[in-house]
Amino acid sequence: MATQSSKEKSASSSPLEVSAERFNTSVARLTVNSIDELHKLVSELQKMQEFLKSEVDSVQRQIDSAVAGINIIVETIGPWKSITVPNTLPSGNRNVRAGGPAAAIEQRMRVG
Repeated sequence: MATQSSKEKSASSSPLEVSAERFNTSVARLTVNSIDELHKLVSELQKMQEFLKSEVDSVQRQIDSAVAGINIIVETIGPWKSITVPNTLPSGNRNVRAGGPAAAIEQRMRVG
């Protein structure tokens, strides 16, 4: 007679025990939902990480291509630096219109 049936136990349970059982059930349900949500979040973050890695690789390829193009331009233009071009014509060969203001200035510079 020491054992009671489950109906007798639930009927004789105090309101505190019923509240504790409901609380435990709610916590278990919320925990399962939270874990499922965390798994979904981890999956989304992994997909985002893969996407960002592919974007980084793409940008790196574009940078490498741009640098290669710049190097070709530099190698092409480099020899042009050694070509010297006179900045001004010698003063005796300037093309000055006779009688104009530039002729008068040119004349003053020669005399002065």
